[in-house]
Amino acid sequence: MVRRAGTIGDWLRARGIRAILAAALVTCLLLGGAVLLVANRYRASSANSLDHPVRPLSDAATEAQVVEKAQQIVTAAGLQTTAAGYLLMSCKNRDDPPYQGAIYLTFALPAGARADAYFRDVTAALVRHGWTDGLPPNDQVFGRTMSKDGVTAIIYRHGDHTGAGVLRLYGQCRNVNDHRRDSTAWVDVTSLFGAGR
Repeated sequence: MVRRAGTIGDWLRARGIRAILAAALVTCLLLGGAVLLVANRYRASSANSLDHPVRPLSDAATEAQVVEKAQQIVTAAGLQTTAAGYLLMSCKNRDDPPYQGAIYLTFALPAGARADAYFRDVTAALVRHGWTDGLPPNDQVFGRTMSKDGVTAIIYRHGDHTGAGVLRLYGQCRNVNDHRRDSTAWVDVTSLFGAGR
């Protein structure tokens, strides 16, 4: 009868191996538990910051945040506003707080202006006024994404009317008032942007 040396069974029966394996298993379990605790704490704090902003905004301040930035853009870029609407929208889902203010503004492009040059000039004017140029929006030719003081602006040529442009602004998610039962219709704020002057 031939006996093989060093089989798995012999290795596991060796002195001290079971203690080393038990220590390795316990270490893995402890490290895994620590990772889960840290991940849950991080996830809870980021979700908590969305649900409970440090300095919540009132309804009036939420609207003023985006209206004032839109007015700055209209003035700095010399936009010829044709229509503008304001909406308070949920940052989480369709209905629940927190909310952010949103502006949807359409403007006329100057007659004979090439869209690529025009939007490049608008972007340059906004950068001179402190806006940060971001990545272009995926679905908009000649579009730009800009940001300043926590407000994001997306400006692009209107898809259905080549002689028009669109400015969309989104404020910070800091309004925690309950607006679940409010109307979800846009409020006309065109008069705040000097349209028709």
